Amino acid sequence: MRSRSYDPDLTPPWKKSGPVPEVAADRDLVVEEVTTGFCGAVVRVEKTAEGLTVTLEDRFGKLRVFPMAPRGFLIDGRTVTLVRPRAAAPAPRGPLLSASGSIAVRGAKARVARAGRIYVEGRHDAELVERVWGHDLRVEGVVVEYLEGVDDLPAIVSAFSPGPDARLGVLVDHLVPGSKESRIAESVTGADVLVVGHPYIDVWEAVKPSSVGIAEWPRVPRGEDWKTGVCRALGWTDLTTGEAWQRILASVGSYKDLKPELLGAVEHLIDFVTAP
Repeated sequence: MRSRSYDPDLTPPWKKSGPVPEVAADRDLVVEEVTTGFCGAVVRVEKTAEGLTVTLEDRFGKLRVFPMAPRGFLIDGRTVTLVRPRAAAPAPRGPLLSASGSIAVRGAKARVARAGRIYVEGRHDAELVERVWGHDLRVEGVVVEYLEGVDDLPAIVSAFSPGPDARLGVLVDHLVPGSKESRIAESVTGADVLVVGHPYIDVWEAVKPSSVGIAEWPRVPRGEDWKTGVCRALGWTDLTTGEAWQRILASVGSYKDLKPELLGAVEHLIDFVTAP
């Protein structure tokens, strides 16, 4: 029987050797538990007979408790060890702002999810919206889901059956006049359905180049996959498109790192689905 050589790339990241950073489990820190894939914000850290545990709350308001084991969590795809939160700093003067620039609601629990929803066009869009507007969405009880493609939008709207108490907002990439996206958007827009978008081919481009550390977003020749072309032009040939996105996402700390076209679109959608 032929023996198979060991392939280190098949080893889960939390099992690989090497230094692993320790990160304080501060409230609202978003992490992913490695064994279950459960992703949520830190709600509290408690000391039990078995040791320290951390309670996470996902975007649907579901709570789960996990032991704070070494190499037990991921942040932006990187393995970390959670440790006890730092001592509370002196209360800041003036209101505390969330990443979106809104006034943060201190100690607020996630509101029960509304019937209304916001759909975005892909996973990267959803992750970026969560990073900047996550606090606001939990306070308002707005759930964000993502489409596999804008072609599915008419069927999704029909199945959702929007109404005055269950409004549907949709964020679409590359929403420019005359495009396929704009024609589909027009076909489903109504009193309880709002479709807005940004002019960029992909949500990557809605992040300010200066925040990513580049001069500008490259122009990719027609016919070439846009994300692959961006990685090639920027010299990120050692990264997959998923790894490249994690680098971009990590550069976003607040609304200040995003272009106005995306900011205005998302704020419009949140206002629309939360309107009384």
